[in-house]
Amino acid sequence: MYWKKFIHPYRYKAVIGFIFKLAEALLELCVPMVIAQLVDNGVAKGDTHYIMMCAIKLFGLAMAGYACALVCQYFASVTSQGFGTLMRKDMFEAINAYDYDNLDEMGTPTLITRITSDVNQMQDLVAMTIRLVSRSPFLIVGSLVAAFLINVQVAIIFLVISPLIALSIYLVMSHTQPLYMKVQHILDQVSLITRENLSGVRVIRAFNKQSSEVARFDQTTEAQRNEQVHAGNIAALLNPATTIIVNVGIIFILYVSGMKINAGSLSQGDVIALINYMNQILLSMYVFSNVILLYIKGSASYKRISQVLDTKPSFTQGEKEAPASYTHMITFEHVSFSYQESDALTDVSFTIKPHQTIGIIGGTGSGKSTLVNLIPRFYEAQKGRITIKDQDIKDYTFAALRKMIGFVPQAATLFSGTIRENLLWGNKEASEEDIQKALEISQAKEIVDKMKEGLDTRIEASGKNVSGGQRQRLTIARALVRQPEILILDDSASALDFATDAKLRRALKTLDTTTIIVSQRVSALRHADAIIVLDHGAVSAIGSHDTLMQTSSLYQEIVHSQEEGDTHEA
Repeated sequence: MYWKKFIHPYRYKAVIGFIFKLAEALLELCVPMVIAQLVDNGVAKGDTHYIMMCAIKLFGLAMAGYACALVCQYFASVTSQGFGTLMRKDMFEAINAYDYDNLDEMGTPTLITRITSDVNQMQDLVAMTIRLVSRSPFLIVGSLVAAFLINVQVAIIFLVISPLIALSIYLVMSHTQPLYMKVQHILDQVSLITRENLSGVRVIRAFNKQSSEVARFDQTTEAQRNEQVHAGNIAALLNPATTIIVNVGIIFILYVSGMKINAGSLSQGDVIALINYMNQILLSMYVFSNVILLYIKGSASYKRISQVLDTKPSFTQGEKEAPASYTHMITFEHVSFSYQESDALTDVSFTIKPHQTIGIIGGTGSGKSTLVNLIPRFYEAQKGRITIKDQDIKDYTFAALRKMIGFVPQAATLFSGTIRENLLWGNKEASEEDIQKALEISQAKEIVDKMKEGLDTRIEASGKNVSGGQRQRLTIARALVRQPEILILDDSASALDFATDAKLRRALKTLDTTTIIVSQRVSALRHADAIIVLDHGAVSAIGSHDTLMQTSSLYQEIVHSQEEGDTHEA
């Protein structure tokens, strides 16, 4: 039960809030008694002094109740906000521990909704539990006890009314809970569409698809509205149902009490007190019904949050560090991998020696990115074995494995902050000399030098204020600052012009590192020590450019197609 873990640090504050709310409820239960005394001993006898004394008592009860409510509100707020903070922290840590399979399965939009909207729902639930769950049942039970103290026969009416109210609450709960779960699922779809539109706004406008996207958004929000209205219509039955039941109870109380008054066994003040207690039950049921609805929504959110926390990475890290001596840097031994039912790699085998530059080329969907994603264990190979420094990558701790690797993905991503802060992601302890060297090799130095604030230039989220080519060069620099033993460039120079690309490749040759370059350009791989040619997830050929030009028909086809393209462009 995750909620126990999150509420535990605030348990004393929650108890204090709970106690003060009970104190407020106890003071409220005293009010009908004072009013009964005021009617019987003050109004009936015309005793002005007694009436003033009762008024002072009522004012004192109101002020004391108000003070108790303020204290409860404070501790309820501290507890609920702290609860939500701890829950978000654990969820964020859990999500950051996910492997790519987990992220692909869950999806980004639903994770965003769960860590924001669902946690907010749980915060409200905790606050309302402290503020209202303690108060409402106590008032209901207290009103029943007070009614029995006044008159047992009249109080029996209370016992008949209470189960009917409980039944109406149960019927509404059982019908609305699945509806609110469905509403949360549709909210995920709304989040997905919003995210797609915000991130792809340029593409949408380029294809003039604004109207269709608005229609798609309207359709989804309309579905959410319909489900919300459906759930709301059922939930709205609760208050009228309880009101009817309680008012029928009041009618019976007045009827029975009237006969008791005529018989002289009940006073007018007692009747007023009984009606006040019945109204307190009614008001408490109103509040309690709303709390029940909040619990229904909260239970749906809690299940979704628990799913995030329960989901564990599909593979775990080892315990070993990198060995001091080794023969081969990277080895693939009959490795196969598939995304669900789609095979991405099949029986891939090759060996990379230290300090070699290896190129990977192939058609779209041939498995190039999948192959390099297996090296840092972003995904886990389903068959075969991968070793780095002659040691199975499963035996490494994640920190030790990824410390050796500088990975530059296809999508060049920068984070909000300065250029310096982005570069130091690779190595927080990097010196100014290390940063400048990385900028020179990545061909990003000229970018930084042209900026007024240099390395302290602010970068917007996702690097929106720099071009695609600039983002790619800066992300390559970030990987180089790390001074990795293995540098993986996953088609990360696609936005560079040929001249800059050539300078980058020459600069990379000066590095004392093992470099893997994934590219669609033959020119980017021509001078590699070896080129791996992939075809539909399988290794078609391995060799140098000259060797492949003589032995691989697929490689020859790729080279000729690019040469023809260059000729046509010229």
